[in-house]
Amino acid sequence: MEEAAAHNGSAAGAGAPAPARPPATPEGMALAYGSLVLMALLPIFFGALRSVSCAKSKNSSEMPETITSRDAARFPIVASCTLLGLYLFFKIFSQEYINLLLSMYFFVLGILALSHTISPMMNRFFPANFPNKQYQLLFTQGSGENKEEIVNYEFDTKDLVCLALSSVVGVWYLLRKHWIANNLFGLAFSLNGVELLHLNNVSTGCILLGGLFIYDVFWVFGTNVMVTVAKSFEAPIKLVFPQDLLEKGLDADNFAMLGLGDIVIPGIFIALLLRFDISLKKNTHTYFYTSFVAYIFGLGLTIFIMHIFKHAQPALLYLVPACIGFPLLVALAKGEVTEMFRFWLPGPMRASGSCLLPGSQPSLSLAAALPWGLQARGAELVGATMNPLLKSCHTHQDLPTSPPCLARRPALLIPCSRNCPVPADAGSKALVPCSDCTRCPLSVALASYEESSTRKEVPGASKEEMTEASKKEK
Repeated sequence: MEEAAAHNGSAAGAGAPAPARPPATPEGMALAYGSLVLMALLPIFFGALRSVSCAKSKNSSEMPETITSRDAARFPIVASCTLLGLYLFFKIFSQEYINLLLSMYFFVLGILALSHTISPMMNRFFPANFPNKQYQLLFTQGSGENKEEIVNYEFDTKDLVCLALSSVVGVWYLLRKHWIANNLFGLAFSLNGVELLHLNNVSTGCILLGGLFIYDVFWVFGTNVMVTVAKSFEAPIKLVFPQDLLEKGLDADNFAMLGLGDIVIPGIFIALLLRFDISLKKNTHTYFYTSFVAYIFGLGLTIFIMHIFKHAQPALLYLVPACIGFPLLVALAKGEVTEMFRFWLPGPMRASGSCLLPGSQPSLSLAAALPWGLQARGAELVGATMNPLLKSCHTHQDLPTSPPCLARRPALLIPCSRNCPVPADAGSKALVPCSDCTRCPLSVALASYEESSTRKEVPGASKEEMTEASKKEK
Protein backbone atom coordinates (compact mmCIF):
# COMPACT_ATOMS: atom_id res chain seq x y z
CA MET A 1 0.00 0.00 0.00
CA GLU A 2 1.25 3.46 -0.90
CA GLU A 3 1.18 6.16 1.72
CA ALA A 4 1.15 9.90 1.61
CA ALA A 5 4.48 11.42 0.85
CA ALA A 6 6.47 13.19 3.49
CA HIS A 7 4.10 15.54 5.19
CA ASN A 8 3.28 17.12 8.51
CA GLY A 9 1.10 14.89 10.62
CA SER A 10 0.90 12.72 13.65
CA ALA A 11 0.95 8.97 13.93
CA ALA A 12 -1.75 9.31 16.57
CA GLY A 13 -5.31 8.33 15.82
CA ALA A 14 -7.63 10.59 13.86
CA GLY A 15 -10.67 9.71 15.94
CA ALA A 16 -10.29 12.61 18.38
CA PRO A 17 -9.19 16.14 17.52
CA ALA A 18 -5.48 16.56 18.04
CA PRO A 19 -4.31 19.30 20.38
CA ALA A 20 -2.91 22.39 18.73
CA ARG A 21 0.83 22.23 18.28
CA PRO A 22 3.24 25.10 17.87
CA PRO A 23 4.65 25.36 14.36
CA ALA A 24 7.86 23.47 13.74
CA THR A 25 11.05 25.51 13.76
CA PRO A 26 13.15 25.69 10.57
CA GLU A 27 15.91 23.76 12.32
CA GLY A 28 13.49 21.05 13.41
CA MET A 29 12.02 20.71 9.90
CA ALA A 30 15.45 20.55 8.31
CA LEU A 31 16.51 17.84 10.74
CA ALA A 32 13.31 15.85 10.19
CA TYR A 33 13.34 15.96 6.41
CA GLY A 34 17.07 15.39 6.17
CA SER A 35 16.70 12.32 8.39
CA LEU A 36 13.84 11.00 6.26
CA VAL A 37 15.93 11.35 3.10
CA LEU A 38 18.87 9.56 4.72
CA MET A 39 16.64 6.76 6.06
CA ALA A 40 15.13 6.33 2.58
CA LEU A 41 18.53 6.06 0.91
CA LEU A 42 19.96 3.42 3.24
CA PRO A 43 17.60 0.53 2.35
CA ILE A 44 17.76 1.38 -1.35
CA PHE A 45 21.55 1.36 -1.48
CA PHE A 46 22.19 -1.70 0.65
CA GLY A 47 19.08 -3.52 -0.58
CA ALA A 48 20.25 -3.11 -4.18
CA LEU A 49 23.68 -4.50 -3.32
CA ARG A 50 22.13 -7.46 -1.51
CA SER A 51 19.75 -8.09 -4.43
CA VAL A 52 22.73 -8.99 -6.63
CA SER A 53 23.83 -11.83 -4.37
CA CYS A 54 20.19 -12.76 -3.73
CA ALA A 55 19.66 -13.30 -7.47
CA LYS A 56 22.49 -15.85 -7.45
CA SER A 57 21.36 -17.63 -4.29
CA LYS A 58 20.36 -21.30 -4.44
CA ASN A 59 18.88 -21.27 -0.97
CA SER A 60 15.13 -21.67 -1.32
CA SER A 61 14.52 -19.49 1.73
CA GLU A 62 16.34 -16.56 0.09
CA MET A 63 15.08 -16.81 -3.46
CA PRO A 64 13.67 -13.52 -4.81
CA GLU A 65 10.10 -13.00 -5.94
CA THR A 66 10.03 -11.97 -9.59
CA ILE A 67 7.56 -9.30 -10.70
CA THR A 68 6.29 -9.83 -14.25
CA SER A 69 4.63 -7.30 -16.54
CA ARG A 70 1.23 -8.75 -15.67
CA ASP A 71 1.94 -8.38 -11.95
CA ALA A 72 3.06 -4.79 -12.54
CA ALA A 73 -0.13 -3.94 -14.43
CA ARG A 74 -2.31 -5.41 -11.68
CA PHE A 75 -0.49 -3.84 -8.77
CA PRO A 76 -2.08 -0.35 -8.86
CA ILE A 77 -5.55 -1.92 -8.94
CA VAL A 78 -4.80 -4.21 -6.01
CA ALA A 79 -3.20 -1.35 -4.08
CA SER A 80 -6.22 0.88 -4.71
CA CYS A 81 -8.64 -1.77 -3.47
CA THR A 82 -6.51 -2.32 -0.37
CA LEU A 83 -6.27 1.40 0.36
CA LEU A 84 -10.00 1.99 -0.09
CA GLY A 85 -10.79 -1.07 2.04
CA LEU A 86 -8.64 0.22 4.88
CA TYR A 87 -10.28 3.64 4.61
CA LEU A 88 -13.77 2.12 4.89
CA PHE A 89 -12.67 -0.06 7.80
CA PHE A 90 -11.44 2.97 9.70
CA LYS A 91 -14.72 4.78 8.98
CA ILE A 92 -17.02 1.90 9.96
CA PHE A 93 -15.22 0.03 12.73
CA SER A 94 -13.37 1.14 15.83
CA GLN A 95 -9.90 2.35 14.97
CA GLU A 96 -8.54 0.98 18.25
CA TYR A 97 -9.43 -2.65 17.47
CA ILE A 98 -8.24 -2.45 13.87
CA ASN A 99 -4.87 -1.10 14.94
CA LEU A 100 -4.60 -3.75 17.67
CA LEU A 101 -5.07 -6.50 15.08
CA LEU A 102 -2.63 -4.86 12.66
CA SER A 103 -0.10 -4.36 15.44
CA MET A 104 -0.01 -8.09 16.17
CA TYR A 105 0.32 -8.89 12.47
CA PHE A 106 3.18 -6.45 11.89
CA PHE A 107 4.77 -7.48 15.17
CA VAL A 108 5.41 -10.95 13.72
CA LEU A 109 6.39 -9.69 10.27
CA GLY A 110 8.66 -7.02 11.72
CA ILE A 111 10.58 -9.50 13.86
CA LEU A 112 11.19 -11.77 10.87
CA ALA A 113 12.17 -8.88 8.59
CA LEU A 114 14.52 -7.31 11.13
CA SER A 115 16.11 -10.69 11.86
CA HIS A 116 16.78 -11.26 8.17
CA THR A 117 18.20 -7.74 7.85
CA ILE A 118 20.69 -7.89 10.73
CA SER A 119 21.76 -11.49 10.21
CA PRO A 120 24.66 -10.76 7.78
CA MET A 121 25.98 -8.01 10.08
CA MET A 122 25.65 -10.08 13.24
CA ASN A 123 27.62 -12.96 11.73
CA ARG A 124 30.76 -10.84 12.03
CA PHE A 125 30.41 -10.64 15.80
CA PHE A 126 30.11 -14.36 16.44
CA PRO A 127 33.39 -16.04 17.48
CA ALA A 128 34.88 -18.68 15.22
CA ASN A 129 34.19 -21.45 17.77
CA PHE A 130 30.50 -20.53 18.10
CA PRO A 131 28.45 -23.78 18.11
CA ASN A 132 26.40 -23.15 15.00
CA LYS A 133 23.90 -25.85 14.03
CA GLN A 134 21.81 -26.05 10.88
CA TYR A 135 18.01 -26.41 10.94
CA GLN A 136 15.34 -26.79 8.31
CA LEU A 137 11.64 -26.08 8.66
CA LEU A 138 9.81 -28.17 6.07
CA PHE A 139 6.09 -28.66 5.54
CA THR A 140 4.87 -30.80 2.66
CA GLN A 141 1.51 -31.88 1.34
CA GLY A 142 0.81 -35.21 -0.36
CA SER A 143 3.22 -38.08 -0.92
CA GLY A 144 5.36 -39.61 -3.61
CA GLU A 145 5.44 -37.78 -6.93
CA ASN A 146 2.50 -35.63 -5.81
CA LYS A 147 4.38 -34.23 -2.79
CA GLU A 148 4.21 -30.46 -2.69
CA GLU A 149 6.30 -28.17 -0.52
CA ILE A 150 4.31 -25.68 1.53
CA VAL A 151 7.15 -24.25 3.62
CA ASN A 152 10.88 -24.87 3.17
CA TYR A 153 13.00 -22.59 5.34
CA GLU A 154 16.63 -23.17 6.28
CA PHE A 155 18.26 -21.44 9.25
CA ASP A 156 20.95 -21.91 11.88
CA THR A 157 21.74 -21.05 15.49
CA LYS A 158 23.01 -17.59 14.53
CA ASP A 159 19.67 -16.84 12.92
CA LEU A 160 17.94 -17.81 16.15
CA VAL A 161 20.11 -15.33 18.07
CA CYS A 162 19.17 -12.59 15.57
CA LEU A 163 15.53 -13.57 15.97
CA ALA A 164 15.78 -13.17 19.75
CA LEU A 165 17.33 -9.71 19.41
CA SER A 166 14.67 -8.68 16.92
CA SER A 167 11.98 -9.89 19.33
CA VAL A 168 13.19 -7.35 21.89
CA VAL A 169 12.55 -4.57 19.38
CA GLY A 170 9.20 -6.14 18.56
CA VAL A 171 8.07 -6.12 22.19
CA TRP A 172 9.24 -2.52 22.52
CA TYR A 173 7.18 -1.52 19.48
CA LEU A 174 4.13 -3.49 20.61
CA LEU A 175 4.09 -1.93 24.09
CA ARG A 176 5.20 1.64 23.40
CA LYS A 177 4.67 2.24 19.66
CA HIS A 178 7.82 4.32 19.86
CA TRP A 179 8.86 6.02 16.64
CA ILE A 180 12.40 4.59 16.79
CA ALA A 181 11.05 1.02 16.98
CA ASN A 182 8.67 1.90 14.15
CA ASN A 183 11.57 3.09 12.01
CA LEU A 184 13.66 -0.01 12.73
CA PHE A 185 10.85 -2.19 11.45
CA GLY A 186 10.19 0.18 8.54
CA LEU A 187 13.83 0.12 7.44
CA ALA A 188 13.85 -3.68 7.68
CA PHE A 189 10.71 -3.95 5.54
CA SER A 190 12.17 -1.57 2.96
CA LEU A 191 15.53 -3.31 2.72
CA ASN A 192 13.92 -6.73 2.42
CA GLY A 193 11.56 -5.43 -0.24
CA VAL A 194 14.36 -4.02 -2.39
CA GLU A 195 16.44 -7.17 -1.89
CA LEU A 196 13.78 -9.82 -2.50
CA LEU A 197 11.44 -8.20 -5.04
CA HIS A 198 12.98 -8.36 -8.51
CA LEU A 199 11.70 -6.87 -11.76
CA ASN A 200 12.26 -9.19 -14.70
CA ASN A 201 13.12 -6.37 -17.14
CA VAL A 202 13.15 -2.60 -17.55
CA SER A 203 9.83 -2.55 -19.40
CA THR A 204 8.13 -4.16 -16.41
CA GLY A 205 9.70 -1.52 -14.18
CA CYS A 206 8.31 1.26 -16.37
CA ILE A 207 4.84 -0.32 -16.26
CA LEU A 208 4.96 -0.64 -12.47
CA LEU A 209 6.24 2.87 -11.81
CA GLY A 210 3.90 4.40 -14.39
CA GLY A 211 0.84 2.70 -12.92
CA LEU A 212 1.72 3.71 -9.36
CA PHE A 213 2.44 7.24 -10.56
CA ILE A 214 -1.23 7.58 -11.55
CA TYR A 215 -2.33 5.75 -8.40
CA ASP A 216 -0.38 8.04 -6.08
CA VAL A 217 -1.51 11.26 -7.77
CA PHE A 218 -5.18 10.24 -7.74
CA TRP A 219 -5.37 9.11 -4.11
CA VAL A 220 -3.46 12.12 -2.74
CA PHE A 221 -4.82 14.95 -4.88
CA GLY A 222 -8.19 13.48 -5.86
CA THR A 223 -9.35 12.36 -2.40
CA ASN A 224 -8.39 12.51 1.25
CA VAL A 225 -8.26 8.71 1.48
CA MET A 226 -4.50 8.24 1.50
CA VAL A 227 -3.74 11.00 3.98
CA THR A 228 -6.52 9.76 6.30
CA VAL A 229 -5.24 6.19 6.24
CA ALA A 230 -1.64 7.37 6.72
CA LYS A 231 -2.57 9.26 9.88
CA SER A 232 -4.86 6.53 11.24
CA PHE A 233 -2.79 3.45 10.43
CA GLU A 234 -0.62 2.56 13.43
CA ALA A 235 1.77 0.16 11.77
CA PRO A 236 5.42 0.34 10.68
CA ILE A 237 4.55 0.99 7.04
CA LYS A 238 5.98 4.50 7.10
CA LEU A 239 9.16 6.16 8.29
CA VAL A 240 8.57 8.99 10.73
CA PHE A 241 10.77 11.61 12.29
CA PRO A 242 9.73 14.29 14.79
CA GLN A 243 10.01 17.92 13.78
CA ASP A 244 10.06 18.96 17.43
CA LEU A 245 12.90 16.66 18.44
CA LEU A 246 15.11 19.58 19.46
CA GLU A 247 12.43 20.88 21.82
CA LYS A 248 10.98 17.66 23.28
CA GLY A 249 13.69 15.07 22.75
CA LEU A 250 12.68 11.44 22.25
CA ASP A 251 9.14 12.21 23.48
CA ALA A 252 8.46 14.43 20.46
CA ASP A 253 5.15 13.83 18.68
CA ASN A 254 4.94 16.19 15.68
CA PHE A 255 6.00 13.87 12.90
CA ALA A 256 6.93 14.17 9.26
CA MET A 257 6.43 10.85 7.49
CA LEU A 258 7.32 9.00 4.32
CA GLY A 259 5.51 5.88 3.10
CA LEU A 260 7.53 2.73 2.56
CA GLY A 261 6.06 2.41 -0.92
CA ASP A 262 7.89 5.59 -1.90
CA ILE A 263 11.10 3.77 -0.98
CA VAL A 264 10.54 0.20 -2.13
CA ILE A 265 8.92 0.86 -5.52
CA PRO A 266 11.69 3.12 -6.88
CA GLY A 267 14.21 0.98 -4.98
CA ILE A 268 13.48 -2.23 -6.87
CA PHE A 269 13.86 -0.32 -10.15
CA ILE A 270 17.21 1.10 -9.02
CA ALA A 271 18.30 -2.41 -7.98
CA LEU A 272 17.37 -3.68 -11.46
CA LEU A 273 19.61 -1.03 -13.01
CA LEU A 274 22.46 -2.15 -10.76
CA ARG A 275 22.08 -5.69 -12.10
CA PHE A 276 22.00 -4.22 -15.61
CA ASP A 277 25.28 -2.40 -14.90
CA ILE A 278 26.85 -5.67 -13.78
CA SER A 279 25.59 -7.47 -16.90
CA LEU A 280 27.42 -4.93 -19.11
CA LYS A 281 30.72 -6.09 -17.53
CA LYS A 282 32.28 -2.64 -17.80
CA ASN A 283 33.25 -2.41 -14.12
CA THR A 284 31.12 0.73 -13.78
CA HIS A 285 27.78 1.33 -12.08
CA THR A 286 26.71 4.28 -14.20
CA TYR A 287 22.99 3.56 -14.32
CA PHE A 288 22.81 2.62 -10.66
CA TYR A 289 24.44 5.84 -9.49
CA THR A 290 22.43 7.89 -11.98
CA SER A 291 19.12 6.49 -10.73
CA PHE A 292 20.30 6.84 -7.13
CA VAL A 293 21.04 10.54 -7.65
CA ALA A 294 17.71 10.86 -9.48
CA TYR A 295 15.92 9.45 -6.44
CA ILE A 296 17.62 12.01 -4.17
CA PHE A 297 16.61 14.77 -6.57
CA GLY A 298 13.00 13.56 -6.78
CA LEU A 299 12.60 13.17 -3.03
CA GLY A 300 14.17 16.57 -2.39
CA LEU A 301 11.81 18.13 -4.91
CA THR A 302 8.87 16.46 -3.15
CA ILE A 303 9.83 18.00 0.18
CA PHE A 304 10.41 21.40 -1.41
CA ILE A 305 7.01 21.46 -3.16
CA MET A 306 5.29 20.21 0.00
CA HIS A 307 6.89 22.97 2.04
CA ILE A 308 5.88 25.64 -0.48
CA PHE A 309 2.22 24.57 -0.86
CA LYS A 310 1.73 23.29 2.70
CA HIS A 311 -0.04 20.16 1.42
CA ALA A 312 0.78 16.45 1.36
CA GLN A 313 2.51 15.50 -1.88
CA PRO A 314 2.48 12.18 -3.77
CA ALA A 315 6.19 11.43 -3.79
CA LEU A 316 5.94 9.19 -6.86
CA LEU A 317 4.75 12.23 -8.85
CA TYR A 318 8.34 13.44 -8.70
CA LEU A 319 10.24 10.19 -8.14
CA VAL A 320 8.93 8.27 -11.16
CA PRO A 321 9.93 10.82 -13.86
CA ALA A 322 13.31 11.27 -12.19
CA CYS A 323 14.12 7.57 -11.70
CA ILE A 324 13.05 6.65 -15.24
CA GLY A 325 14.06 9.82 -17.06
CA PHE A 326 17.62 10.24 -15.78
CA PRO A 327 18.83 6.69 -16.68
CA LEU A 328 17.08 6.93 -20.07
CA LEU A 329 18.92 10.16 -20.87
CA VAL A 330 22.21 8.50 -19.93
CA ALA A 331 21.34 5.47 -22.09
CA LEU A 332 20.52 7.78 -25.02
CA ALA A 333 23.82 9.58 -24.60
CA LYS A 334 25.73 6.28 -24.51
CA GLY A 335 23.69 4.60 -27.23
CA GLU A 336 22.58 1.76 -24.95
CA VAL A 337 18.80 2.18 -24.97
CA THR A 338 18.32 -1.04 -26.93
CA GLU A 339 20.55 -2.98 -24.56
CA MET A 340 18.68 -1.57 -21.57
CA PHE A 341 15.25 -2.67 -22.76
CA ARG A 342 16.55 -6.02 -23.96
CA PHE A 343 18.15 -6.68 -20.61
CA TRP A 344 16.80 -9.77 -18.95
CA LEU A 345 18.76 -11.22 -16.06
CA PRO A 346 17.55 -14.72 -15.13
CA GLY A 347 17.69 -15.85 -11.54
CA PRO A 348 15.99 -18.33 -9.23
CA MET A 349 12.28 -18.28 -10.00
CA ARG A 350 9.20 -18.97 -7.98
CA ALA A 351 6.68 -18.27 -10.68
CA SER A 352 3.52 -20.27 -11.16
CA GLY A 353 3.38 -23.07 -13.67
CA SER A 354 3.59 -26.82 -14.06
CA CYS A 355 6.14 -29.56 -14.46
CA LEU A 356 6.09 -32.29 -17.06
CA LEU A 357 5.05 -35.61 -15.60
CA PRO A 358 2.95 -38.38 -17.07
CA GLY A 359 -0.66 -39.06 -16.17
CA SER A 360 -1.94 -35.66 -15.09
CA GLN A 361 -4.16 -32.84 -16.24
CA PRO A 362 -3.15 -29.35 -17.31
CA SER A 363 -3.25 -26.81 -14.50
CA LEU A 364 -2.26 -23.50 -16.10
CA SER A 365 -3.08 -21.72 -19.33
CA LEU A 366 -0.51 -19.59 -21.12
CA ALA A 367 -1.20 -15.88 -20.72
CA ALA A 368 0.71 -14.26 -23.55
CA ALA A 369 3.81 -14.47 -25.68
CA LEU A 370 7.11 -13.22 -24.35
CA PRO A 371 7.40 -9.44 -24.45
CA TRP A 372 10.80 -9.51 -26.10
CA GLY A 373 9.33 -11.23 -29.17
CA LEU A 374 11.70 -14.14 -29.53
CA GLN A 375 10.84 -16.61 -32.27
CA ALA A 376 10.15 -20.22 -31.44
CA ARG A 377 12.82 -22.70 -32.34
CA GLY A 378 11.77 -25.39 -34.76
CA ALA A 379 12.24 -28.27 -32.36
CA GLU A 380 9.62 -30.89 -31.63
CA LEU A 381 9.46 -32.15 -28.08
CA VAL A 382 7.82 -35.52 -27.62
CA GLY A 383 6.16 -35.90 -24.19
CA ALA A 384 7.45 -39.43 -23.75
CA THR A 385 11.00 -38.21 -24.34
CA MET A 386 10.75 -35.26 -21.99
CA ASN A 387 9.06 -37.00 -19.10
CA PRO A 388 12.12 -38.99 -17.93
CA LEU A 389 14.16 -35.79 -18.04
CA LEU A 390 11.80 -33.79 -15.84
CA LYS A 391 10.51 -36.20 -13.21
CA SER A 392 12.44 -34.40 -10.50
CA CYS A 393 11.74 -30.67 -10.42
CA HIS A 394 13.41 -30.06 -7.08
CA THR A 395 16.80 -29.80 -8.76
CA HIS A 396 15.85 -27.14 -11.27
CA GLN A 397 17.62 -24.42 -9.25
CA ASP A 398 20.92 -26.04 -10.12
CA LEU A 399 20.30 -26.06 -13.85
CA PRO A 400 22.51 -23.73 -15.89
CA THR A 401 21.15 -20.29 -16.63
CA SER A 402 19.46 -20.15 -20.02
CA PRO A 403 17.34 -17.75 -22.07
CA PRO A 404 13.56 -18.20 -22.11
CA CYS A 405 12.79 -21.64 -23.45
CA LEU A 406 10.53 -22.09 -26.42
CA ALA A 407 8.98 -25.48 -26.94
CA ARG A 408 5.96 -27.38 -28.20
CA ARG A 409 3.34 -27.52 -25.47
CA PRO A 410 3.18 -30.91 -23.77
CA ALA A 411 -0.03 -32.80 -23.24
CA LEU A 412 0.65 -34.29 -19.81
CA LEU A 413 1.22 -32.00 -16.86
CA ILE A 414 1.15 -32.03 -13.08
CA PRO A 415 1.61 -29.18 -10.57
CA CYS A 416 5.19 -28.91 -9.38
CA SER A 417 6.23 -28.35 -5.77
CA ARG A 418 8.47 -25.51 -6.94
CA ASN A 419 6.04 -24.29 -9.60
CA CYS A 420 8.30 -24.59 -12.63
CA PRO A 421 7.06 -22.06 -15.21
CA VAL A 422 6.05 -23.92 -18.38
CA PRO A 423 3.08 -23.53 -20.72
CA ALA A 424 0.28 -25.95 -20.07
CA ASP A 425 -2.46 -25.82 -22.65
CA ALA A 426 -3.00 -29.47 -23.51
CA GLY A 427 -4.02 -30.39 -27.01
CA SER A 428 -2.43 -27.46 -28.79
CA LYS A 429 0.48 -28.14 -31.08
CA ALA A 430 1.55 -24.57 -31.71
CA LEU A 431 5.05 -23.53 -30.78
CA VAL A 432 4.78 -21.13 -27.84
CA PRO A 433 7.18 -19.69 -25.23
CA CYS A 434 7.16 -20.33 -21.53
CA SER A 435 5.75 -17.43 -19.50
CA ASP A 436 8.50 -15.45 -17.75
CA CYS A 437 10.75 -18.50 -17.64
CA THR A 438 14.22 -18.16 -16.18
CA ARG A 439 15.81 -21.40 -14.98
CA CYS A 440 13.22 -23.63 -16.51
CA PRO A 441 13.89 -27.37 -16.98
CA LEU A 442 12.31 -27.18 -20.44
CA SER A 443 15.36 -25.44 -21.87
CA VAL A 444 17.60 -28.28 -20.68
CA ALA A 445 15.10 -30.85 -21.90
CA LEU A 446 15.03 -29.16 -25.30
CA ALA A 447 18.80 -29.37 -25.65
CA SER A 448 18.75 -32.98 -24.47
CA TYR A 449 16.08 -33.90 -26.98
CA GLU A 450 17.93 -32.24 -29.86
CA GLU A 451 21.01 -34.23 -28.92
CA SER A 452 19.07 -37.47 -28.53
CA SER A 453 17.48 -37.09 -31.98
CA THR A 454 20.76 -38.29 -33.52
CA ARG A 455 20.56 -41.59 -31.65
CA LYS A 456 19.03 -44.71 -33.06
CA GLU A 457 16.51 -45.11 -30.25
CA VAL A 458 14.64 -42.67 -28.09
CA PRO A 459 12.88 -44.26 -25.08
CA GLY A 460 9.14 -43.87 -25.32
CA ALA A 461 9.08 -42.51 -28.88
CA SER A 462 7.11 -44.21 -31.66
CA LYS A 463 8.61 -45.30 -35.00
CA GLU A 464 6.86 -42.42 -36.77
CA GLU A 465 8.39 -39.93 -34.35
CA MET A 466 11.85 -41.44 -34.78
CA THR A 467 11.52 -41.31 -38.59
CA GLU A 468 10.47 -37.67 -38.44
CA ALA A 469 13.35 -36.82 -36.06
CA SER A 470 15.84 -38.50 -38.41
CA LYS A 471 14.55 -36.51 -41.35
CA LYS A 472 14.90 -33.25 -39.46
CA GLU A 473 18.42 -34.16 -38.36
CA LYS A 474 19.47 -34.84 -41.97
